[in-house]
Amino acid sequence: MAAEPANSTLLKRIGTALVLLPLAIGAVWVGGIPFAGLAAAAVLVMFTEWTAMHRLGGMIRRTGLAVLAGVVMLTAIGSVSEAMLLLGGGTALLGLFSRRLLPGSGRATIAGLLYCGLPAIALIWLRGQFWGFYATLFVMACVWGADILAYFTGRALGGPKLAPAISPNKTWSGAIGGLVGAALVAGGAALLWPGYANPAGLTRLVPLALALGAVSILGDLFESHLKRRAGVKDSGTLLPGHGGVMDRLDGLVPAAVLGAGVFAVTGWAG
Repeated sequence: MAAEPANSTLLKRIGTALVLLPLAIGAVWVGGIPFAGLAAAAVLVMFTEWTAMHRLGGMIRRTGLAVLAGVVMLTAIGSVSEAMLLLGGGTALLGLFSRRLLPGSGRATIAGLLYCGLPAIALIWLRGQFWGFYATLFVMACVWGADILAYFTGRALGGPKLAPAISPNKTWSGAIGGLVGAALVAGGAALLWPGYANPAGLTRLVPLALALGAVSILGDLFESHLKRRAGVKDSGTLLPGHGGVMDRLDGLVPAAVLGAGVFAVTGWAG
């Protein structure tokens, strides 16, 4: 089967982004249950893709989906501590169960629940803070900026491969471009975020943006490693030009956890 032309793939990526970006930004703006609902939808599809990629059984998939739905609900209307307890307890029990049901599947089940559950808790918690809209949009936009600039810089400049054994198309030039994209987003966010449109705001946001851009690139590589090990090109087919939801959110997974952690420690989100 012939490979799809690069221009056709790019047009599909742009078309999908034009649909998803307003939806994501609108949900972040509204916050509350609508944002939690969007997070839940993403998380549940991600775990479905994870179980398919790792060839886990239907029982594991359904039970894991129930755990993750409960985690999102508790984070949205309960407390983060309760959600973390459910995620930790549910992950441990389902990991033990899956190990007995399907030898060798325990670690994949545990990793999948944490991979999907932790960023959901992080983003919903972050959106609930006083400056939650700006902080959440900042984290997401840093990932978007890194992804977009990495893609176009890598295509334009090429050069040495970043991790050829994992993802042969990614280059060091693309990675550097991605960090530049994240930093540019930080500068833009400083202009929009009340109290941050000054040198002090930039000294906070730019280093954080660079860290978020770096972990988003690592998240992309990690998912590429998972797909290579599973022998699949994409995690799914739901999003034209991107593949699956995991393919679209692979960089946001670690960035959400890191961003929420930094904002929790520093109190910058209020």
